[in-house]
Amino acid sequence: MRLHSLESRVVTLFIGLLLTVQLASYFAIGNAIDQNARNSVEDSLKINEKILLRLLDQNAQKLIQGAIVLAKEYAFREAIGTHDTETIVSTLSNHGKRIGSDLTMLVGLDRKISAFAKVNNASNTVSDVNLSDSLQQSVSTLIQTAEKSGSAASTAIVDGRPYQMVVVPIEAPVTISWVVMAIPIGKDLVTDMHELSRMQISLLTSEKSGHWTANVSSLEDEKAAKLAQLLPGTDKQINYLPSLQIDDDQYSARILKLAQNAQFNTIAVLQLSISQAVAPYKELQRNLLILTVLGAVVASIISAITARRITGPVRQLAETARSLGAGDYTATIDVKQKDEIGDLARTFMTMRDGIAQREKEISRLAYWDTLTSLPNRALFTDMLEEAITSARAHEKSCFVLMMDLDRFKHVNDVMGHRFGDILLNQVAIRLSAELGAGGTKPARLGGDEFAILLPDSSKEDALDLANRILRSLEKPISIEDQTVDLGAGIGVAGFPAHATDAQTLLSRVEVAMYAAKLGNSGAILYSPDIDKSSQQSLSLLSELRAALERQDFRLYVQPKVGLDNGQVIAVEALVRWAHPERGFIFPDQFIPFAEQTGFIRQLTYWVVNEAARVCHLWKEQGIHLKISVNISTRDLLDQDLPAKFEHILQKHEVGPASFCLEITESAIMDDPIRAFQTLDKLHAMRFDLSIDDFGTGYSSLAYLKRLPVHELKIDKSFVLKMEKDIDDTKIVKSTIDLGHNMGLRVVAEGVENIEVMNLLKELGCDQAQGYYISKPMPSTDLPAWITTWQQSVHV
Repeated sequence: MRLHSLESRVVTLFIGLLLTVQLASYFAIGNAIDQNARNSVEDSLKINEKILLRLLDQNAQKLIQGAIVLAKEYAFREAIGTHDTETIVSTLSNHGKRIGSDLTMLVGLDRKISAFAKVNNASNTVSDVNLSDSLQQSVSTLIQTAEKSGSAASTAIVDGRPYQMVVVPIEAPVTISWVVMAIPIGKDLVTDMHELSRMQISLLTSEKSGHWTANVSSLEDEKAAKLAQLLPGTDKQINYLPSLQIDDDQYSARILKLAQNAQFNTIAVLQLSISQAVAPYKELQRNLLILTVLGAVVASIISAITARRITGPVRQLAETARSLGAGDYTATIDVKQKDEIGDLARTFMTMRDGIAQREKEISRLAYWDTLTSLPNRALFTDMLEEAITSARAHEKSCFVLMMDLDRFKHVNDVMGHRFGDILLNQVAIRLSAELGAGGTKPARLGGDEFAILLPDSSKEDALDLANRILRSLEKPISIEDQTVDLGAGIGVAGFPAHATDAQTLLSRVEVAMYAAKLGNSGAILYSPDIDKSSQQSLSLLSELRAALERQDFRLYVQPKVGLDNGQVIAVEALVRWAHPERGFIFPDQFIPFAEQTGFIRQLTYWVVNEAARVCHLWKEQGIHLKISVNISTRDLLDQDLPAKFEHILQKHEVGPASFCLEITESAIMDDPIRAFQTLDKLHAMRFDLSIDDFGTGYSSLAYLKRLPVHELKIDKSFVLKMEKDIDDTKIVKSTIDLGHNMGLRVVAEGVENIEVMNLLKELGCDQAQGYYISKPMPSTDLPAWITTWQQSVHV
């Protein structure tokens, strides 16, 4: 605004006067409040310092009176005369407890401590207690004073803690010894002072290093630690600190020296909050501020009414504004006026420049990843198209690497998105380091997907870089005291070998990447067979879903027998797929795929439901067997699994005691926290739990002691040839002993001959399962098989 304009005069008159008066009053009152509060705080601190000294003096007088009583006790003096150490120590201990003395000592005329009693300490003679030099020195110095005045009191440091210590002579009638009593200056004193006033008090100790440590404080632990850091070193003699900022609170503090020896210094810091002292007066400042705001609002309204009278000429700038709105940032504005209209015109030019700058920023955001500052998918696609065009013109090739991190979603869910963002930045740094300073930059396509463009390169170059990246990711990444192990799947594809345009090349390198992740293969070069495999996988998933709808799955069972009597005790539930065209399909051909795709959850639900139905039928026939069902990793991560099982049990009227759920160690290791939560719920429902394939995992013992399991199942790799392999026999025996020592039953699978079965019986194994007993059979065939088996056992 120009001073010669009417608008500037009106606005200056209304707003200027109001703000000048109000702000001057605001700051003047604020300054007075602050100064008065500080003076009041300083006076209060001086008074509280006197109170503290008075409390210390009262404690000392109490100790002196207690010591005098002890010094005049006839039995005690007689024990000193006869050197009855046991009586001396007992008297010191009992008297010290009665008057609340933490340390009670008998000191000879040579000023050496001859007997020592400490509260809650059974050691009582000098030979039993390791007396520090500082304690001996403090006692000697105090006696030197008492020799002149009859008794003495002072503050001393014992084992780095401040104590109030007094000494009185033992006279019979001349002085024969000295009694020394001491109480710690600690929590009780701090609490008393804090309750007597609104003051905060802290006791701090420093060693020769000069750094203070908070021993006892009425402040929170975190604030007490910050106070210790803010205090000046022991070499500076400062008694008053007018301003001390701790978090959001400002304090004034007085420093009272309590004790000092060759190794330690102890002080008391008395604090009063300036913020609390000025709080009652802040309401006045707030009211004044509200008046200032209201005045400014009124002045603004009056100014707006006045300004309306001069809005006519502003219409002349409307056309220029329309041009700016249409995106024409090159239009010039001829500024001639020096009044408000001229100011408005210049503001339009500033706005034009600002909008143009923001458009550039928007363009940058459209092509660069804001988290990692790497090119994003859009820019990477443009770069790939340019590289393909150049390669085609020069009859060369270019390659693309696309990488997706393993387990990133799990890390993100467990550690939080901020942690995940930091992790992505660390990965981006490692990728850039592998490419070198002069190479092309990696790109972040989204989520945890990264891509690298290698113009004018060969297949060998691309695969070599992919392997270097994988080796780089093998090194754990440390973030905020957390170590993260990452892997990745990398797809590789190139022009012109695999595609002739950017979109097709990106599509095919993505197919290769997912094939690498699916097979845990590290890096894979694209080939048409991968596309075919992907289509087959999609087809297999569709067929699995259709099989579930058509009831193509069949429940098979394999019996388990007790080795002590040969009776059938349980069965393991297995699934077979009766394909309408390919016949029976064994689990190895579809279970791994079901686990990878998540279809295993539906399959597990079907098996448990079918097993419960069969269990109910068997019970009606008088057959009572426990049914074991395998639970996969994805099942354990389903927090609704216990509720689903409960629904099945209620539906078929069977109890959880009829089931044993078999879990592999690797299933637990994928997400131990969620797995343990699910297992605890299942255990609470009274399901039996079994560790399947025990001995093949890498954390068997570490998790076995934490798992609520009832059974160990020895992996068949140790059982199959144990009659010929002494090492396998030792492993099996150790596992059986371990299970029994932990109160678990032990089952051996893979029993294929009578020799192994007899050997397991000798080793004390509880149950056996394997082809020697029976191959898996349809659940409908089990009743007849049981009859035949029992007849053979009795024969």
